[in-house]
Parts: sequence; C-alpha cells; structure tokens
Amino acid sequence: MLTLAINGRSYSVDVAPETPLLWVIRERLRLTGTKFGCGIGQCGACTVHFDGTSVRACSVPVADAVGRKITTIEGLNPEGKHPLQLAWIAEQVPQCGYCQPGQIMQAAALLAQKPKPTDAEIVEYMKGNLCRCAAYLRIKRAIKRVVSGA
Repeated sequence: MLTLAINGRSYSVDVAPETPLLWVIRERLRLTGTKFGCGIGQCGACTVHFDGTSVRACSVPVADAVGRKITTIEGLNPEGKHPLQLAWIAEQVPQCGYCQPGQIMQAAALLAQKPKPTDAEIVEYMKGNLCRCAAYLRIKRAIKRVVSGA
C-alpha cells in the first residue's frame, strides 16, 4: 500500500511500485483531468506538479511520488478559477482542449519559478508541451495575460 498526497488530500493505493503515476491518478483515483498522450514523457499531456515542479506523470513510477506534494489540474484551483485557467478562457486557447490541462500545469510551474518571464523564456519553457491544434500563440498570450495582471 502506497500513500500519496494529491491536491491536499491523502490517498492510499494498492498498486505495484513501478506503475506509472498517470494510471494511478486517472484509473484508481478518477482524477481524469491529467491526460494520456504519448506514454513516454514527450508530449506533456500528463503534466502534474511534484512540490511545484512540473513532471510527466506517464513516466514517473508511483513509488517516486510517495512523500511528494502532487498537484493535478483539479488541484490548481478547485473551482477552475486559477488566473491561468481564467486567462485560457479569455484568450480562447483551447480548440480540441485535450492537451490544455498539461499546458496549464506547465505554465503554472513556469510562473511559480519566474513570475515575469520574457517571450523567449515562455517559448523555451513551454516547448515540450505539444498541441496538435497548434494553439501556441494563444497559449503564450494567455500566459502573458497572467503576467500583466489583466
């Protein structure tokens, strides 16, 4: 039995230690905002935070998550009113929306580390999160909206 701290709650799960964290989050705990994309940590759809730092949940064994403060998109703001979530709506970022929880989690980690990033820093930090709809300019505008306080 492993104990995980996710979104401020404690969960005990009976899974093999090598089980990817993504499957525990989605299938066992039913926190389905975190998405499966590639399964090899390359697309960013499964981005969550460990102690405020972004990680790819598909490539992290659940045993590595024990003792960490894990945040999923559901925990960013329980009412969906985190400044980034509101900026995403204001800038009409999503098209299909599938990758957006991972995009928002990556952006939240960026702003936690660097509250006033430059355009180049935004592009560099976000480049590992892929969007099939190519909403990259709107994603950048939404991040800049939060930075500007609009």
